[in-house]
Amino acid sequence: MAVQTERADTWLERRFQIEARGSTVGGEVRAGITTFLTMAYIIFVNPIILSNAIDVEGVFPQLLTVTCMAAAFGTLVMGLWANLPFALAPGMGLNAYFAFTVVGTLGYEWQTALGAVFISGILFVIISVTGLRQWILDAIPLHLKYAIAAGIGAFLAIIGFQGAGLISGSPDTLVTRGDWTTPGLWLSMAGVIIAGVLLARRIKGALLLTIVGVTILAIVTGAPVYVDGSSFAGFADGIFGFVWPSDLIGAMDIGAALEGGVVAVILTFLLVDFFDTAGTLIGLTDKAGLMDEKGNIEAPMPAFAADGLATTVGAALGTSSTTTYIESAAGVEEGARTGLTAVVVAGLFVLAMFFAPVAGAIPEVATAPVLIVIGAMMIASVTRIDWTDYRVSIPSFLAVVGMPFTYSITDGIGLAIVAHVLITAVSGKPRDVHPVMYVLAILLVWRFFVVG
Repeated sequence: MAVQTERADTWLERRFQIEARGSTVGGEVRAGITTFLTMAYIIFVNPIILSNAIDVEGVFPQLLTVTCMAAAFGTLVMGLWANLPFALAPGMGLNAYFAFTVVGTLGYEWQTALGAVFISGILFVIISVTGLRQWILDAIPLHLKYAIAAGIGAFLAIIGFQGAGLISGSPDTLVTRGDWTTPGLWLSMAGVIIAGVLLARRIKGALLLTIVGVTILAIVTGAPVYVDGSSFAGFADGIFGFVWPSDLIGAMDIGAALEGGVVAVILTFLLVDFFDTAGTLIGLTDKAGLMDEKGNIEAPMPAFAADGLATTVGAALGTSSTTTYIESAAGVEEGARTGLTAVVVAGLFVLAMFFAPVAGAIPEVATAPVLIVIGAMMIASVTRIDWTDYRVSIPSFLAVVGMPFTYSITDGIGLAIVAHVLITAVSGKPRDVHPVMYVLAILLVWRFFVVG
């Protein structure tokens, strides 16, 4: 006779359903630390990029604070409302579009660009809380959802390869191998081996131990793997630092952003943010076992709304669009299944506002091996795709390889959707294409050719 164990009737269990989802409090906390360490680079990279567009005195430390505030807010909403273990922060790619295209090339004031981000966030929330969001998710065929999950894995892998120094750009072959004699590369490869061994032996906290272990190796050996090829220099200025972003909070100009010429910018922010979020949520929920056999993801409305709210609040604080991070896969692999993981990540971003130098001690070569290993795990979704049906296999293949090759989740999904619509319709089965997919294909083609 089987013995049934009672679930703990605690506030944490009632709030997050930790045991119900097969997790533990310790596992969720460990996963939160892992996710934070994997994406902590954004604390410094986002200010570096946006400071090219925002010209106020002392902008870098202000942007660092704003980055942490936006990430903490969005992640906390994801954890408490959606009860999902995913973290948010200002999105890479979107911040570059903000700085180098909207402000740098198109010549809009950075306050106007923030206003455009704010409006796109409001539109994102509207889409999220109405039936439109569900129509879009339901319209994407199941094989493309599996392909998107695998594509996220491939994208993580190429980010890891770049961070480890395994690859670099080439004017002749586009991409080539990096300098394989550098200490950083071999530290990363040691991390891949360490992670593989720990995972194979079912050691709890394998990815977190890998990040910490490689970081310690980098510090002890004095490997030149930090900013500008330097070794770890300690904390000469202490570990505490905080600057209130007085020049950025409330600086957005919504009125200027409502002028006709900025509409294309707003729609671009909206489209990229939506498809980045959709692709990331599909991939992460599939990996976490929170997507059912029909391709429906857990808590879609609050998950998308959290992203839109984070973008809106982030713009009011003074940063570009905030989005769900694919690095959350590191926490998922560590066992994250509930919003408690996200709450832990949010708390660490709050601490990072005051102790940013500590987060800066984690070199990219320590997180790169984790991304590579997760990529290997997520690519398994391709086994659920029917590769013998070309209406299925070709669009799916474009999703899988399109994300890493274009270095964009949105572009990879866009290629797959357009191919799915055209191949299925022209090959004699136009009714097999959901009507919403035709609309999405038109919007994506508009983005490809009009926005660029």
